Amino acid sequence: MKRFGLSKKERIKKKKDFSRVYKSGKIIYSNSRKLKAIFYLGEDGEKSVKVAFGISKKAGNAAWRNRLRRLLKEAYRHNKEILSECSKSLYIVFSPNVLNKKKHPKLYLRDIEADMVDLLKKLRNNF
Repeated sequence: MKRFGLSKKERIKKKKDFSRVYKSGKIIYSNSRKLKAIFYLGEDGEKSVKVAFGISKKAGNAAWRNRLRRLLKEAYRHNKEILSECSKSLYIVFSPNVLNKKKHPKLYLRDIEADMVDLLKKLRNNF
């Protein structure tokens, strides 16, 4: 696991993994309720953290959604060492809860990073 990168091994790619997270995963919210994370603790023996970022089309146009996805990835990359002591396989899907283009037309990394740190700390406390 690279310190500040997000390699292909760290991403959720398979449909089976996505469906497992959405069917039997648990949802947690950040303190400001801007972001949510759906996570699933895997039973397999490997120790890894795999993430994905999902944003609904209802949130805004494609350019705004892509910017939000890039900001979420960057906030995760800078703070992923919080989950480095994970002893199981962990699958996480991050998504905005109340963030949309109408309410937040301009987004910056500082707006998202505090919520991402809060979510990662809550995830670390759950296992």
